[in-house]
Amino acid sequence: MANTFVHLRVHSEYSMVDGLVRVKPLIKRVAELGMPAVGLTEQSNMCSLVRFYKGAMAAGIKPVIGADLWLENPEEPENPFRLTLFAKDSDGYRNLTEIVSLGYTDGQLLGKPIIRRTWLEEHARGLIALSGAKMGDVGKALLAGKRELALERARYWQALYPGSYYLELQRTGRPGDEDCVHESVWLAEQLGVPVVATNDVHFLEAEDFEAHEARVCIGESRTLDDPRRERRFSDQQYLRSADEMIELFSDIPEAVENTLEIARRCSVPVRMGEYFLPNYPIPDGLTRDEYFRKVSEEGLEERLKGILDRHDPEYDQKREAYYKRLNFELDIIIQMGFPGYFLIVMD
Repeated sequence: MANTFVHLRVHSEYSMVDGLVRVKPLIKRVAELGMPAVGLTEQSNMCSLVRFYKGAMAAGIKPVIGADLWLENPEEPENPFRLTLFAKDSDGYRNLTEIVSLGYTDGQLLGKPIIRRTWLEEHARGLIALSGAKMGDVGKALLAGKRELALERARYWQALYPGSYYLELQRTGRPGDEDCVHESVWLAEQLGVPVVATNDVHFLEAEDFEAHEARVCIGESRTLDDPRRERRFSDQQYLRSADEMIELFSDIPEAVENTLEIARRCSVPVRMGEYFLPNYPIPDGLTRDEYFRKVSEEGLEERLKGILDRHDPEYDQKREAYYKRLNFELDIIIQMGFPGYFLIVMD
């Protein structure tokens, strides 16, 4: 039996609308609890990645990189499913960033970036998937009593992420949690799918619950006492200790053990201090630097038509001064490796 636990589902303030956790206090608390790793899975973004990665590495804690996503629901487009993805390696990291970006560029619906299954199929390599518990497509089918549909959906994810798909179990005191746990364990036995425990963390301490609810209300333009407001969270969604999580899932110890297994499988070396720019299309026969000089000189010539008088006896001398300055600037830009950036901005 595991003697520790890794929180894999955590939302920080970078989740914008439903996270109260700040990155530095999170890392400090994880260290205090003696946990070897932690996963930060913001809602539909990876904005906290750099701060999280640097802070965790400096504290000797392994950062597990992932994201919580909204997955398309063809039958009810306004009620998307949940899915959590983790990057196992550099390929997975690139695929995860691509999937998140596609949600914003091509998947916007009712203010949410919705992920399509076709994108997941095209970018499946190097990823681990969690089912989304009762909010996932499998969990919703189980809670609706549609076991055959749940089996069909789970088989799809098993095929898409062979050996890397986990049924997510949560016990946060919310309606449906326990029913989903029991049904998910049944499904795991039927298909041989591993299970994993999460606490869907949105705040560090239990007493932070009311402040978190206030933040959620601000994001939804609601008041705390609004009877129409959906109560989606509980006061149990704090950063529980390993002992608390082990006791909570004492009847399903493998769900705790698999948090360590997932953390072990996810190792992404994030390269800091480097610039990665899209490849600007360059005409054949020219290097990027040569093309950058060419378009810069063409642009200068166009501007000189309105600045200098070609009939001026000192035209060549004045023109040379502009070219001297241009070449000085271009040399610096090329030396720093930024021609691609300027070409993209130009476009």
